[in-house]
Amino acid sequence: MSSDANDGKSNYERRDLVGYGNYPPNPQWPKRAKVALNFVIHYEEGGENCLLHESKVSPNDKNNEIHRDLTIESLYEYGPRVGFWNLYRLFARKKMVCTVFASGMALQNNQQVCGAIIEANWEVASQGYQWTENYQTIDEETEKEYMKRAIQIHKNLIGKRPMGLYYPGKPSMNTRKLVVNEGGFLYDSNSYADDLPYWNVDNSKPHLIIPHTLSENDMAFDNGNDFNNHLKDTLRYLIEEGRASSHGCKMMSIGLHCHKAGKPGFAMALSNFMDYVKSFGREIWICTREDIAHHWHDNHYPKGGGTIPYPKGGIGTPTPPIIDGDDANNNSNNSVSNSPSTEEKSNPPPIIDDDDDANSNNNNPNPSSEEMLSEWLG
Repeated sequence: MSSDANDGKSNYERRDLVGYGNYPPNPQWPKRAKVALNFVIHYEEGGENCLLHESKVSPNDKNNEIHRDLTIESLYEYGPRVGFWNLYRLFARKKMVCTVFASGMALQNNQQVCGAIIEANWEVASQGYQWTENYQTIDEETEKEYMKRAIQIHKNLIGKRPMGLYYPGKPSMNTRKLVVNEGGFLYDSNSYADDLPYWNVDNSKPHLIIPHTLSENDMAFDNGNDFNNHLKDTLRYLIEEGRASSHGCKMMSIGLHCHKAGKPGFAMALSNFMDYVKSFGREIWICTREDIAHHWHDNHYPKGGGTIPYPKGGIGTPTPPIIDGDDANNNSNNSVSNSPSTEEKSNPPPIIDDDDDANSNNNNPNPSSEEMLSEWLG
């Protein structure tokens, strides 16, 4: 059998199979939280796959027959009619924030929802103009136009542009380049590759990736009890990791869909989980993705906060085990690793003690992306 061209490589063709390895950075979450918890409400109903929305098929049409599915359309209509409002009232009662991944078309089709989002002061990230299942079938100029159209809708209806972007389908090979070149995004979430944010340098300057989830996601469950139990198990494990070592602190994303999590049974399960979250007090930082992005830009801008590229064609030296305390700073013998440098370990970024400060860019002014990238890559 002939060898593959990528055999023995851990970083190739936009893939990184090593990441932070066994020595992730201490994220330095505000108030020394163990977990940064972000709820994501996908607001896409009214912009989903539908013949009325320039799509060829309805979202659950497995036979690819070109016809409207009125039953599926009504299932999605539950989202903006009822489900969103159930979630809106629940988050208000629990006094918790969230990020909304919103389709531009969906926002246009229900401006009452826009008003509620503005009143709640939730972050609204872009989920594109409409739910496009596969951006790989769209040419670059069309994708760019869709992106610009969605941004303008956010400005018109929400009053500000989106700081993040996520596509629910398959991003194209051009998507991240378009995001970086557009110039206004702090991050994208078109990844499921980690439990921490990381930096990508495929497009000439560091670009932040805040991974999303398909596992801590209502669409992966048939009933609220299983969803609730899975969320509790996930959070408990992450808390224990964070208690064991500051380098074990992670983030947790939770995906919610108005036509699913907005159903009473799922909403009750989510309410129970929120009470469980509160039982951990300051160990959990409940935040938006924009909060996380500002924090990572302020405290982990390369070098030291992102995934360090491995030598072309070579496998990186295995990273040391996670060790808390002083011993963690003495394991720096690796020629290549994802760990911070010795200097950075000795002079870590300051702990932020005020939630408001996590969104401030004044505490840690950064050099230009070009200067930092040049220094980082040597």
